[in-house]
Amino acid sequence: LLVARAMGKLQSKISFHTTKYRAEGSVGQTGAAGAPQQHSPAHSDAVTSVAALRPDLCVSGGRDKSVAVSSWRSGAALRRFIGHEREVTKVTSALDSNRVFSASRDKTVMMWELHGTSGPSQHFPGHDLVVTGLAVSPDASQLCTGSRDNTVCKWDTETGECLGRAAISRNLVTHLCWVPGEPYVIQTSEDKTTRVWDSRELQVAHTFPAKQHIQTCCDVSQDGRYCLSSSSGSAGHGAEATLWDLRQTRGRVCEYKGHFQTTTSCVFLPRGPALAPSIATSSSDSTVKVWDQDTAGRG
Repeated sequence: LLVARAMGKLQSKISFHTTKYRAEGSVGQTGAAGAPQQHSPAHSDAVTSVAALRPDLCVSGGRDKSVAVSSWRSGAALRRFIGHEREVTKVTSALDSNRVFSASRDKTVMMWELHGTSGPSQHFPGHDLVVTGLAVSPDASQLCTGSRDNTVCKWDTETGECLGRAAISRNLVTHLCWVPGEPYVIQTSEDKTTRVWDSRELQVAHTFPAKQHIQTCCDVSQDGRYCLSSSSGSAGHGAEATLWDLRQTRGRVCEYKGHFQTTTSCVFLPRGPALAPSIATSSSDSTVKVWDQDTAGRG
């Protein structure tokens, strides 16, 4: 794969010449006065999740049980929210919203106001095990959560009321994402399937054919036409990402193979005016790969 090879070569160079290939404005860059720029860490322990909040802000969650809002440009942590009793597993927000949501191993989800107090503005208790999936509707009025307790729940973000709860045997949820402009939510699972939920009645509208390995993550294209899922794997077996058609055939469109260990995350990249549609994947094999969405990098 041309793109994968290029990424591999670049990574090899970065491994041995880290200072040469640092991005502009990165930590450790030498400024005009010769002093390196450094920013305080957003968390005191491992960062477990990160999501876009606004064009200039991101939200992150960590093993230190906190949620932080940071500036992409300055690297500074602008807000910190404390309330979870165990590590944060997922964070999300509706783009350009002032509301941030976090899931945790303490079996709860919390909502935070960007310009509010440091405490949560809403609690969503109800799961019996760690919350591993989190998706908010585009208008931030509803929230879907998933857990290793085999359930998916829907919540009213204003009242905190649970509007629905659905359980499927062996459906250990790994990730959730909301389809832009639609009432549908995509869900990946340890049972090796990717499901499409209709949030209105909280029922499964479609289940894609099961893969050979656990599905670890999912993402939806901005036009709502496609979704991605990523697979666990080892020693070059599995570890692929899969592109699915959401609107027409509702079948598999393409696979992206090249990682040697579990593909932990997959995402559609923003499309520029002169750029072909692309996706990115990250893996436990210590690599990030960028792929041509239509050709899987074989163009």
